Amino acid sequence: MSTFAASHLSPSYPDRAAWGTAPKLRAWQQEAFDLYFRHEPRDFLTVATPGAGKTTYALRIASELLARGVIRAITVVTPTEHLKRQWADAAGRVGIGIDPEFKNSQGTTSRDYTGVAVTYAQVAMHPALHRARTEARKTLIIFDEIHHAGDAKSWGDGVREAFEPAARRLQLTGTPFRSDDNPIPFVAYEEDTEGLKRSVADYSYGYGPALDDGVVRPVIFLAYSGEMKWRTRAGDEIAATLGTPLTKDQLSQAWRAALDPKGDWIRQVMQAADRRLTEVRRGVPDAGGLVIATDHETARAYARHLRNITGEGATVVLSDDPGASKKIKQFAASEDRWLVAVRMVSEGVDIPRLCVGVYATSTSTPLFFAQAVGRFVRARKRGEMASVFLPSVPTLMGLANEMEVERDHVLNKRPPEDGLDDALLEQAQRQKDSPDVVGDELPFETMETSATFDRVLFDGGEFGTGAEIGSAEEEDFIGLPGLLEPDQVATLLRKRQSDQQAAKRKQQAVADQPRETLAPHEQIAELRRELNGLVGAWNHRTGQPHGVIHSELRRACGGPPIAQATAEQIQERIEMIRRWATQRR
Repeated sequence: MSTFAASHLSPSYPDRAAWGTAPKLRAWQQEAFDLYFRHEPRDFLTVATPGAGKTTYALRIASELLARGVIRAITVVTPTEHLKRQWADAAGRVGIGIDPEFKNSQGTTSRDYTGVAVTYAQVAMHPALHRARTEARKTLIIFDEIHHAGDAKSWGDGVREAFEPAARRLQLTGTPFRSDDNPIPFVAYEEDTEGLKRSVADYSYGYGPALDDGVVRPVIFLAYSGEMKWRTRAGDEIAATLGTPLTKDQLSQAWRAALDPKGDWIRQVMQAADRRLTEVRRGVPDAGGLVIATDHETARAYARHLRNITGEGATVVLSDDPGASKKIKQFAASEDRWLVAVRMVSEGVDIPRLCVGVYATSTSTPLFFAQAVGRFVRARKRGEMASVFLPSVPTLMGLANEMEVERDHVLNKRPPEDGLDDALLEQAQRQKDSPDVVGDELPFETMETSATFDRVLFDGGEFGTGAEIGSAEEEDFIGLPGLLEPDQVATLLRKRQSDQQAAKRKQQAVADQPRETLAPHEQIAELRRELNGLVGAWNHRTGQPHGVIHSELRRACGGPPIAQATAEQIQERIEMIRRWATQRR
């Protein structure tokens, strides 16, 4: 095989290559490729943001190792069945035969294949078989999303036993962090200054550099708050406003009420997302949308909503659907508007035309969020922009504001001070979020929900002053062009923000403000609530205590403590914290 057998493969196959990259490897791919062959290690961990082109990079290394006779066989290990076929398709394009249908019961595969694609679960079920196959020929193991090898102790043990004799091991991941202490097999850890062991990547390429290089799309997050009302099992009726400070129980139930397909919130947000998709299609004609649902029942209900909104059916992909891979492939090749999926489209799946997303799931771990957003960042040509709609929940707001933060997997972490643990929380959600499970019941009954536009998050900044659904203020952001460079996105968002604030100031100067009709104590109480909500949002973004934020506002604006402040002084602090939110951290 030629040393450059993969040279005709686009840099992000099976995506289309990003603008300016074909036919050569992208700069990061070439740099990582050169680094690998400079040292030729047995183990090599490559961390590259979702959408950067890890598949092409790995296959180029595999082609070179085969050409040099370093290896004679390849085993690709993936998290899902669908990804096995995706890897086999990509490998076939460069003349490497990979069997995606290999079963443990077979023991061997056809001589027509250079290797096989298997799942982590498949390896854990029969590690001795895979060890024997690895020992039989000099084998390269490609671990796709290697962090999954730590999903369970049996998986990690199985992977170690099966692939310890491998000639070479190439580990790939877009998210090398986990919420638990399970070490990832064949990944090196080093102790930091705090005595914690952190995973060490041999090569890293984060979202920030990829965005600067035009390899991935810029992502704007459109957050929606709203009024929620539900009835508890005890018969109590509770109302809360999503996006304002709430207790953990209130937030959890308000969030679930928002996602309930029986309420208006999710329908209104999907309508807004579909309007956004229509706008994006002006510049990207085949742009598609994805709704990430929590469970099977709600996924089907969301699809019914989308049919009513668009007049077209939505493709529904469920984890237990044997035809799921075929549906994903058909949707990727079509120009259909919407796909609704439960979890399985959150990681590794390549549908490069996805430009608009609705994050309609209660799963909130950093790992899941990063992988879900990764479905929308895969650039095909320069200027494409992604838009993700989500509920105004502090956890999600924080994750959206930290898109560019690069994380390592840390072992021996101290328990969080608030007693919450991402892994335990995700496990609890998995146990309770699927009505398909016998005996599973909602802890409350949703009565009424409605959505309001809250704000836009981009590049660490927050834009927008809140608005009703369908208002001109919301349309300012829904109607952003679908083709913009990252710096153009920031400039336009700042302009929209400035225009809205100027319009409100003019309106207040010309007409009587609604607050002026309120009694003084009502006006001050309303302003305090607004300020406290903004302080709460700033707390989740920066981690600063509420009291510290209030003190900084007081120093910046002057005046007495909040309890003695006038309406004008409180309004000044509201405008100050909103200015903070529009500036990049």
